[in-house]
Amino acid sequence: MTEVLFYHLQNMTVENVLPSLLEKSLERGWRVVVQSTSEERADALDAHLWTYRDDSFLPHATWRVNDAADQPIVLAIEAGNLNGANVRFLIDSAALPEDAPGYERMVLLFNGDDPDALALARTAWTDCKAKGFDVTYWQADERGRWQKRN
Repeated sequence: MTEVLFYHLQNMTVENVLPSLLEKSLERGWRVVVQSTSEERADALDAHLWTYRDDSFLPHATWRVNDAADQPIVLAIEAGNLNGANVRFLIDSAALPEDAPGYERMVLLFNGDDPDALALARTAWTDCKAKGFDVTYWQADERGRWQKRN
């Protein structure tokens, strides 16, 4: 069964949160697709993942490269699983893909300070529950640690 994790971002950005979640995914041996909603956003994220920390390296590429199938992390703007990913991250209110049941885990990062993003996340939550996915909600505590909420 596909597990769907909703990460409620408040006073934090995708750029701050995503790299550590990607690192954890790679540590588990998972392949990843990160889906955003525009080429510009994917390109900005591509640049960020090369420079977010001096002592770290996240091997990744965009969907445009010829060897996307060989990459552990692929940044994409459309549905499809170019690298045989186990996990798909959805950012910037990217829609839940039709092939969602084919992933072990889906991770939706949404901006809790944006009413439109919050409304879309609520709709996605309802859709995921209706599809029988194992759904959990995560929010950072005052120390910035992710806590599972009910």
